[in-house]
Amino acid sequence: MTFNTSFGIKLNIEAVVAEIIRFMKEDEKRQYKITIGSDSERKDNSVDFVTAVIVHRVGNGGRYFWRRIEQPKSPSLRHRIIQEVMYSLEVAQQTLASLKDFNAPAFDFEVHVDVGENGETKSMINEVVGMVRAYNFEARTKPESYAASKVADRHV
Repeated sequence: MTFNTSFGIKLNIEAVVAEIIRFMKEDEKRQYKITIGSDSERKDNSVDFVTAVIVHRVGNGGRYFWRRIEQPKSPSLRHRIIQEVMYSLEVAQQTLASLKDFNAPAFDFEVHVDVGENGETKSMINEVVGMVRAYNFEARTKPESYAASKVADRHV
């Protein structure tokens, strides 16, 4: 699993977590939020899935990392949204597992899903939020799901 930085550097998940910890330790008195979210875009014969990992120093900026996976075209919007959530959950589990190996400052952790009350995805809100909560993560939907709808969306 390889992630990109905003500078084009490639990192594995352990290096991403090390960068997150380094960023958090620069100012341990601040509040931090780590968020994971995915977005996708259909192409002619495939779908690009982008997952973003964000560390936000609340009130004072942040850093993000992202990865892209290309898959054959999804049969439906529902299938594509479910796949986005599964990619986010996979990265969330690996991120938290790696964070446990470090002495990290306190942080909040959320998984952002690209569904909301408006549009075609509104009928899926309960389903995908339930999926995220089943993994014991806090879920956010649009308009609060910036990791998916803003950061990951930027790279699809």
